Amino acid sequence: MFHKTIVAGASALVLAALTSPSMAADYKGPDLKGEVVTVTCPWTGAEEGMFKKVVANFEKATGATVKHSCSQSSEQQIVIDIKAGSPTNISVFPQPGLAANMAAMGGLTPLGNKARDWVKTNYAAGKSWADLGTYKNKAGKEEFYGMFFNVNVKSLVWYIPENFKEKGYKVPASMEDLQTLTKKIAADGGKPWCIGLGSDAATGWPATDWVEDMMLRTQSPEVYDGWVNNSVKFNDKRVIEAIEAYGWFSKNDAYVDGGAKAVATVSFKDSPKGMFGTPPKCYMHRQASFIPAFFPEGKAEDADFFYFPSYSSKKLGNPVLGGGTILTITKDSKGARAFMDYLQHPQAHEIWMAEGGFLTPHKGVDLAKYKTKGLRKQGEILQNATTFRFDGSDLMPGAVGAGSFWKGMVNFAGGQSAKEVADDIQKSWDALKQTTTLGHHVARRVLRDAWSSVSPRFNHV
Repeated sequence: MFHKTIVAGASALVLAALTSPSMAADYKGPDLKGEVVTVTCPWTGAEEGMFKKVVANFEKATGATVKHSCSQSSEQQIVIDIKAGSPTNISVFPQPGLAANMAAMGGLTPLGNKARDWVKTNYAAGKSWADLGTYKNKAGKEEFYGMFFNVNVKSLVWYIPENFKEKGYKVPASMEDLQTLTKKIAADGGKPWCIGLGSDAATGWPATDWVEDMMLRTQSPEVYDGWVNNSVKFNDKRVIEAIEAYGWFSKNDAYVDGGAKAVATVSFKDSPKGMFGTPPKCYMHRQASFIPAFFPEGKAEDADFFYFPSYSSKKLGNPVLGGGTILTITKDSKGARAFMDYLQHPQAHEIWMAEGGFLTPHKGVDLAKYKTKGLRKQGEILQNATTFRFDGSDLMPGAVGAGSFWKGMVNFAGGQSAKEVADDIQKSWDALKQTTTLGHHVARRVLRDAWSSVSPRFNHV
């Protein structure tokens, strides 16, 4: 049910994971008796409990004591502590934008080229992860600062296997196949897609994820990066092409439950519910791994997902859109260095994998350790990724990524052309006097908190 490259590699990955000699060995760290390592982190509730288990294994192996402070306001606290000159040893950022800002202030300690090379070699799509952890220091020189630990996948299409089976539909292996399937479902009298952008003050954001996924499937990673930092203008023809690629699915009345213009007003929470009707009102829903929390009560087990495929004709590999938390050193010490080294060991990842709610691009882990079949499948998608990129709107200035981009997607659903929308968004970017601010990161955190609050409900996927 994955892209054909993912299908081909899955068995080999499982075999390699099960037979790798690193799997059998427990982590054995240096003697750190008397050493205290302090950590500021964003995990709360069940996630904090899972992190404690990861920490406990490090403490047992080294004799060190780890004192962590996790809260939903951790981002603000990290900034306050760095500016005051009293940060914890380890600071965990929910995404790289703020980490880059802190590196530019001189608030992060470089991990060195050896650590960067390790990530490039041992993480799937390793160059992507190494680049995502590399920022300019106070002098403007690029350094490697962060290890990603606990990531998520957005490039997923949800469906009901029984609905597909009844109609004889097959999971598509390429974007061309997905377009063919879309046409087939419409020709059979069904609505292929459930799409909704409604999200109160954040209405429009689901379409930004679509566009980001399409950027990664129509353009190179370098063009995507340029788009995110605006060295590639928002109204560049390549960006317009990606918006139109999303529009191919969303702006055709025959393809969307409720019609194209209803997309702007249907709640993102309610939009996938049409898949569960008898007969189904729609057959597919592109959304991140959190969405089963909003499926009808007792129906989540009926659903499955497949990788949002790439165009076979464009030869861009298997790009994956997602996010994740990055661990950095904000106060150097022997214990801090040892903890970052610990994150290179498969066991640090497998402990949380077994608890659920955790994904990793670490190629050395045992995929069988994932708590559920759904998480294991997402882990396979990560393992087979050739490129990984963060949600672009999260990395753009707040007035764009959480403002004009959202609004533009609503206007696009309402009838504006991709060029008109792109022109307006670029004008808003041109009007800015400064780039990403802490306020933007805090604002975007509202959405992340809302999703994380329901995470235990979709641990089965």
